[in-house]
Amino acid sequence: MKTRLIAAAALLAGLLVPLAPAGAADYEIERMQGDVYRFTAGNYRSVFMVTDAGIVATDPIDAEAAAWLGRELETRFDAPLRYVIYSHNHIDHTYGGRALDGEGVRFVAHRLARADLVHTRADTRIPELTFNDEMTLHLGAARVHLRYHGVNNGRGSISMHFQPADVMHVVDWIVLGRMPYRDLKGYDIQGMIDSTDEILAIDFDLFVGGHAEAGSRADVARYRDYLEQLYTRVRDGMLAGKSLATLQDEIRLPAFDDLRMYDEWLAPNIAGVYRTLNDRSYMDMRPDVPDTPE
Repeated sequence: MKTRLIAAAALLAGLLVPLAPAGAADYEIERMQGDVYRFTAGNYRSVFMVTDAGIVATDPIDAEAAAWLGRELETRFDAPLRYVIYSHNHIDHTYGGRALDGEGVRFVAHRLARADLVHTRADTRIPELTFNDEMTLHLGAARVHLRYHGVNNGRGSISMHFQPADVMHVVDWIVLGRMPYRDLKGYDIQGMIDSTDEILAIDFDLFVGGHAEAGSRADVARYRDYLEQLYTRVRDGMLAGKSLATLQDEIRLPAFDDLRMYDEWLAPNIAGVYRTLNDRSYMDMRPDVPDTPE
């Protein structure tokens, strides 16, 4: 019983982490590539694709942002909204779904994300379309391919590949032009690396994240390189018996010091990796990781 209570508390902690909501003055729509657009709400980003057969949108973010977006879609485009895709289970991306609901609109998520929204009685539109590994949504000649990449950040976190614009959209576990968020709470560092490698194995032209900047495949590869170097330095220091304070004092990654929040978040990033590798529950959760170094 105690284990179940701890697990439930951890789930809620992972869900209830919204940042300050954006105001209407912070909303913006910009065309990214082809018929794919980015919707910005403060520090948050989602995307949508406009086709002759209708519009497919991603995270509504919150009720106010979604209501603003819905009005703009009706005003700017002569096409109905057909699909809304949730990137993962976190409420600071999935709330506001009801503001985009309407006749003929179908909501989509990975089955784990839907299950969490149901179990926590999230105040948003619950998706009716789910999948395990992959799903492709078709709107006329256009399509968006959805993939699940395993553990990384949140539950049921997916990639969304929009065609023919060739735009890749991932939320939270790939962030370009900025450091990963603070002490990586809720992140699986090895899962982030593995999932990013899977993204790089897919042929795409433009990457648009749920936070920070858009960029190229090379930018995504550089982000992966940062994660790998951070992980390696912390792991090797721990194997050498060094404390967290020593690692935070010694580790510098100057090749990435141009990233926003480098000075502020490098030490918390180190702490997040240290905590993950020092947590026995992490080893239990990942049976592929040996108990002792080889």
